[in-house]
Amino acid sequence: MPKIALITESFFGAHARARLADRLEQARGAGVTLAVLPELGLDAWVATRSEPRDEDAEDEAGPRATMCARLAQAHGVAMITTVILRDGTGRRFNTALAFDAHGELRHSYRKIHLPHEPGFWEANHYEAGEQPPRVFELAGLRVGLQICSDLNRPFGCHLLGAQRVDVIVAPRATPPSTYPRWQTVMRANAVTSGAYLVSVNRAPEDGALLGGPSLAIRPDGETVLETQEPLATVDLDPQAVQQARREYPGYLSIPSEVYARGWQGVASRPRVDS
Repeated sequence: MPKIALITESFFGAHARARLADRLEQARGAGVTLAVLPELGLDAWVATRSEPRDEDAEDEAGPRATMCARLAQAHGVAMITTVILRDGTGRRFNTALAFDAHGELRHSYRKIHLPHEPGFWEANHYEAGEQPPRVFELAGLRVGLQICSDLNRPFGCHLLGAQRVDVIVAPRATPPSTYPRWQTVMRANAVTSGAYLVSVNRAPEDGALLGGPSLAIRPDGETVLETQEPLATVDLDPQAVQQARREYPGYLSIPSEVYARGWQGVASRPRVDS
């Protein structure tokens, strides 16, 4: 039975690498095959500032990505983290990186839906991703990625569910005051996608509106883990996914061509500023 570690902790400042290495070693000792970090958890939360800094971003061979690849290999644990990556033209994206237990990059995904409000000036720091999420293999699981606000536009989760995803992994950075709403949205996404949903939040941080539980939700909508501990683990039962696909609403048809025609008649809407 696959076991995932939810690491509700950020790793920046003094001894960041050593602290992350310790957490991964603890995870491996607990039998974990996949560890998940919070959104942009290798830096202080950048979106408290409205002005971006050059040093917050890197390319795929940058120091944050390289550190995670090497630690995944050293500890034999697959890992999902997020960093601000630059592409070849210098554009910046909030990007989830999935490394296998050998430190190889297996998949990446760019956050599509960007908040823009006090404490979360994300649209100033990176651009919106332009590619839909897709399922990939990691640590013996069919995994799909979403990042924080993507969960509040459920199209990505539904698309991953149609691709027969086992678990949707969603690093996030949210305030404690909004947690009840986030939990409702995530439970609905798990049920309607017929998959586990695992979301790791950032811990409270000086000067940032952050905090509230990380959690894991079964395909039937049951919250099986709700924690603010720095390290917690959850077992994923493959039979629960299979059962969700057999039962309502999992067995309902997926008439993708019908919805595709509907979306063709809807113009893309930019962010609405108040």
